[in-house]
Amino acid sequence: MAVVTEHARDSLLSKLRRLRENVESVFYGKRETVSQLLIGLLARGHVLIEDVPGVGKTVLARSLARSIHCGFSRIQMTPDLLPSDIIGVSIYNDKVGLFEFKKGPIFANVILADEINRTTPRTQSALLEAMNEAQVSVDGQTLRLEQPFMVIATQNPFEFEGTYFLPENQLDRFILRIRIGYPSREDERRILREEPGGSALEALQPVMGAGEVLALQEMVEQVRISDPIMDYLLSIVAATRKHEALDVGVSPRGALSLARAVRASALLLGRDYAVPDDVKHLAVPVCAHRVVSKSYLHDGQAVTNDRIIGEILESIPPPT
Repeated sequence: MAVVTEHARDSLLSKLRRLRENVESVFYGKRETVSQLLIGLLARGHVLIEDVPGVGKTVLARSLARSIHCGFSRIQMTPDLLPSDIIGVSIYNDKVGLFEFKKGPIFANVILADEINRTTPRTQSALLEAMNEAQVSVDGQTLRLEQPFMVIATQNPFEFEGTYFLPENQLDRFILRIRIGYPSREDERRILREEPGGSALEALQPVMGAGEVLALQEMVEQVRISDPIMDYLLSIVAATRKHEALDVGVSPRGALSLARAVRASALLLGRDYAVPDDVKHLAVPVCAHRVVSKSYLHDGQAVTNDRIIGEILESIPPPT
């Protein structure tokens, strides 16, 4: 791991602040949501954005992609999409008498997989395997994917018609699940006044390159997590495994993801060390989609995974 000089560190952190400002210039009033997306990028992870139609999932993903000078592709996930439409296909070239591989949209740095739960499980699996391995196998050859490599998948809630459920083992490939929510009245007023047919998004210019993203990702690995904070993180993970409302708790891979996200959060805020709030703020977006709840009612209402993780956080005091 290369040692980053203080001057280089300051320069990279300055560009990271500009990256956040760039995204926030077109995605109004959701600073925490933008932070979570950037944490996913810094932690070398993939992000699932889940919410109802029309709240800005695609705008958020596109604004990040346009803010980085690197390869970008968008995959509209539809029921008739095939794995080869994502990975690529070998085509016979009559002129040379050989099959040539035509790369699919997975060969980019930032991939927007729009409405991932509208395509079939077979195609979902092909995408998620590529995400997990950062490589694809074609005709017996293994091809590495571009670095940095980040998939931003969007999906509508499962109760909408024409959607395919993502199983837990595939959800586990996403370091965070982000929920956007509706804008405030003032932010929505600004959206209505300042959105001239998407021109603000199209006008976004890159503020950093792929090499700088890789350097920031290396800096994340140097962020320190003290023993008391690591114990706090592990206590939260352990509590999910014995909570009465959960059939399945957070896996060791989930614990690793939480630690990576905590380090990325610290760097995003300009620190080289983690604090308890990094863990507390990320426990729900990192852990809630990894656990499996029982059919559980409290005061006559269904208990969501988010609420269960919240109860666990309230029951475990952070280190002082």
